[in-house]
Amino acid sequence: MPDFLFPKQFLGSPEAMQRVWNAEESLAYTRWLATSHYENFHVVTFLLPKELHQDFYNLYAFCRWADDLGDEIGDARQSLELLNWWREELDRCFSSGAARHPVYVALAQTIGRRSLKVGPFRDLIAAFVMDQVVDRYRDWEEVFYYCRYSANPVGRLVLNLCGYDDAELYRLSDCTCTALQLANFWQDVTVDWEKGRVYLPLELLRRHGVSVEDIAARRFTPAFAAAMKEAVGVARSWFEKGLPLAQRLDRRLSLDIDLFSRGGMKILDKIEREGYNVLDKRPAISKTQRAILLLGALARAAVR
Repeated sequence: MPDFLFPKQFLGSPEAMQRVWNAEESLAYTRWLATSHYENFHVVTFLLPKELHQDFYNLYAFCRWADDLGDEIGDARQSLELLNWWREELDRCFSSGAARHPVYVALAQTIGRRSLKVGPFRDLIAAFVMDQVVDRYRDWEEVFYYCRYSANPVGRLVLNLCGYDDAELYRLSDCTCTALQLANFWQDVTVDWEKGRVYLPLELLRRHGVSVEDIAARRFTPAFAAAMKEAVGVARSWFEKGLPLAQRLDRRLSLDIDLFSRGGMKILDKIEREGYNVLDKRPAISKTQRAILLLGALARAAVR
């Protein structure tokens, strides 16, 4: 079994890039990758039906690789070239199944088993391409348009993995995924600035008397707090729109979806408790808080 590498190290290893990965090794790789990254929530919990675990690992690995190709390379032109290569590998996976990369070798099994379509995968790659050429957003509509590609396809793919194909469920999922994306943006204001990006709408900042230079200088002011308060409120409204989703799904899956949403809302709660100061310290969810969220999800399921 080969040593496993995160995407950037993988790309720098001729042995890994040229290796012919068999199915067993590829499945082990996506499982390792999905359980080795920090997120606000676990990719898979014990609540999710066991037969779906590997499919979730495979989907996560695809997203993680695309994300790292866009964010961890450090050169926009090279990232665009690599994302184009990743899209070509995706097309090869769907058209012939002759994938060589371990993520696609593993993902091909999920695609065939769950009858997934190529569109959502293409949309996700398109979002990472946008990140290389767009670093400011004029208003909320532009931010929501970005979420349409960066977040919503993930929710739709998760529904497909679980056997759902329903327009109303897609709508509720889109609301939840947009909310999760916004919560992540507000959590990572300074992290994104280091990458040259600002996802807070310029119109919002302008209206509250805040400049991009304030973010660059990590200058927390009452005006910035007011802008963040409005941004948190917008994210919270999207969560509220999507909350009915969990009640319409299979009980075990609904617990995971509820947990994801509550995790995102917990981030918003932490931002609020810190007086909306995300410039001095990045809000994050501790292991204890994750356990509390899980217990809350179980209690709500019991009541239902």
